[in-house]
Amino acid sequence: MVEIKKVVVPVDFTSIMDKVVDYATSVADKLGAHVTFFHVVNDFQGYDMLLVHPSFGEMTKELREKSEQRMADLVQDYKHLKAGVSGKVVVGDAAEEIIKFAEQEKADMIIIGTHGVKGLEKILMGSTAEKVVKKAPCPVLTFNPYR
Repeated sequence: MVEIKKVVVPVDFTSIMDKVVDYATSVADKLGAHVTFFHVVNDFQGYDMLLVHPSFGEMTKELREKSEQRMADLVQDYKHLKAGVSGKVVVGDAAEEIIKFAEQEKADMIIIGTHGVKGLEKILMGSTAEKVVKKAPCPVLTFNPYR
């Protein structure tokens, strides 16, 4: 049987994230796997620079700082997990960074919610979960928190 010891759980700090986190940590805890929550602050590299305000660099810094604090709180909330929990915040493209992190950490599984972008942004940029499923270096378990 395949051993799953490292699980990466991408988080976006939206209101629906709690359902994804609860599900993912429950699965990981039953498997005896360490959980790493992973958040990506979007760097908007794929957007036309005319649409990005000049103060974006400062805004990205503030978003990262707020995300770091939220991540610390999230890790604290789940410190009871048997195999441990950690968190990481990076800046970049969500799908690319998730895939890169899973490779670096030699993750055994990624558990990701399927609730992010909708409408025009999905058409233009695609779904993060979809991109991760296609390119991940390990199995990906998707979870729809609306069902």
